[in-house]
Amino acid sequence: MNHIDKSTIRSFNKSVTSDNHAKSIRNATFRNNLIEVAMDWDHFRTIDHSFSEVVTGEMPTTNQKSSGRCWGFAGLNLFRIHLGRKYSLKDFQFSQSYFMFWDKLEKSNYFLESIIATADKGWSSRLLMHLLSNPIQDGGQWDMWVNLVNKYGVVPQSEMPESYSSSNSRYMNRMITRKLRENAKIIRESIQTGAGPQVIQEQKNDMLQEIYKMLAIHLGTPPNSFNWQTRDKKKNFIRFMEMTPDTFYKDHVGLDLDDYVCLINCPMSDKEYNKVYTVDYLGNVAEGKPIRYLNVESQVMKEATIQSLKSDEPVWFGCDVSKHFHRELGVMDIDLFDYDSFYDMRFGMDKAARLEYGDSQMTHAMLFTGVDLNSKNEPIKWRVENSWGTKGGDKGYHIMSDKWFDEYSYEVVVHRNHLSDELFDLFQNEDAIHLDPWDPMGALAHRSY
Repeated sequence: MNHIDKSTIRSFNKSVTSDNHAKSIRNATFRNNLIEVAMDWDHFRTIDHSFSEVVTGEMPTTNQKSSGRCWGFAGLNLFRIHLGRKYSLKDFQFSQSYFMFWDKLEKSNYFLESIIATADKGWSSRLLMHLLSNPIQDGGQWDMWVNLVNKYGVVPQSEMPESYSSSNSRYMNRMITRKLRENAKIIRESIQTGAGPQVIQEQKNDMLQEIYKMLAIHLGTPPNSFNWQTRDKKKNFIRFMEMTPDTFYKDHVGLDLDDYVCLINCPMSDKEYNKVYTVDYLGNVAEGKPIRYLNVESQVMKEATIQSLKSDEPVWFGCDVSKHFHRELGVMDIDLFDYDSFYDMRFGMDKAARLEYGDSQMTHAMLFTGVDLNSKNEPIKWRVENSWGTKGGDKGYHIMSDKWFDEYSYEVVVHRNHLSDELFDLFQNEDAIHLDPWDPMGALAHRSY
């Protein structure tokens, strides 16, 4: 391995100290935030939160706080738009703690079942290390959301309100993870010393009972039944009695999640368009549907999203929110930041290279609620409902430029009506290509406030 010698370092230093551009930029950024001093004024002054197409029923934005539940917040925000239209509600929130409770319990079971399935692997195998790395992180994917809703339904936030640990999940996750790793060791040793399947399942159930207890301590106990009452925008009183989480979802939200398709745009060299992909060892509900994506070109994702929004349907989507994003302004725009001029060098990776070389992956899920179209029906920018509270952007609603969509949006979920019959048939019937658990397309939406 070649080293850096001192003469080379001296040449580096001479080059920098004689570079007036580097001196000027150093002085500007020494006590200032990079994204502020690298901002392009010509793009900053064009920020405009008006859109030609916006869905009806937008509500004040929600706040996931210091938790990685964005994927579930986005799902619940989609649900509440439909519920709000149905009952003419000004504001409403589903319980985010409720879905979190069941997600953690199901992830614990999924993890332990994966440990059982990989008991023949050495402790240092890449797969086992991957499973042990973060077994119950807050993040998730669309299909994981669908599995939870289909099994457990939903409830109003009033029936299971936020707790400290739901909004600040780090320490709860740390303690449950510690217990699950201990459980993994016990299960692996039991299998390796000859314990049969029945004994192992009894061990696992005892372990899950402890996890349930820990979740109840941190989040409370999920309700089995409840009454719901509220007032609509005209102050009319509404009351529903003796509901269950399942009937609240089916009777009052009413969306058939089996009619929705998850499209991804992944231009990596080992992925093909118009192919279906799944990710091994990625999920939460063991008996639920596996992760399933249809890989399409970005333009296909955009056209399906535009059709959805024009049909007054918000769209769940996943992206890499940290790139070229100004949080206070609420703007995702590649051209808003001129890093090439700032550093006087080119940053040249394309979307495929960023995925393949670890520079980008899906980190966050949000909701498209609008799009601004030009006279040719082409998108200029997109309206985004985030779940980081009302600060930033237009009271928590953000702008995404169309160029940013192409570079950093990785998946959208649309109703089958907005896809061609050919694409829907592919999604439904083609055998899925299996990806390794650590593939970039196995990333979970997890970005916290």
